Amino acid sequence: MNSINIYENKTLKLQNVIVRRLDLESDDQNLFDSEINKISTYIQTHGANQIGPLIQYSKVELDENNEPDINMQFMLQANKFIHNVEQPYRMESLLRVKNCLYARYNGPDDKLKFAYDKLGVYAFENDIELDGCNYTIYVDRNEEEETMVADVFMPVKE
Repeated sequence: MNSINIYENKTLKLQNVIVRRLDLESDDQNLFDSEINKISTYIQTHGANQIGPLIQYSKVELDENNEPDINMQFMLQANKFIHNVEQPYRMESLLRVKNCLYARYNGPDDKLKFAYDKLGVYAFENDIELDGCNYTIYVDRNEEEETMVADVFMPVKE
């Protein structure tokens, strides 16, 4: 059954997170799948195991010419901290994002945008100012039914 449930004042806590910023200028059609596989392989080749699902961070920022620049990053958690991580990766031992609006999305893959929209409307209706970024955790996916469960965290502006 399709649903989007909204909650306030939630904290996103991630441990031993490897982060990779994406180059969205690339023409590679398989960029996302390719990068996810590379991060997963990097974790394994450094003696760790991936735990938990993919996390996607995104934020639209303005560059020096006042043009929109999308900052998109993929994150995966590992079962242990990886020392001496090389570029283009970075490692965070703990990533804690407090005071977030949170949505649990259950529905078709291609309708996930409704969770972002609903969070935006909820913030508007409740006079909540968001800081402009979001974290999406791809909890589960049913390939056969083309449905997913995703958690979306949007930090509230301090």
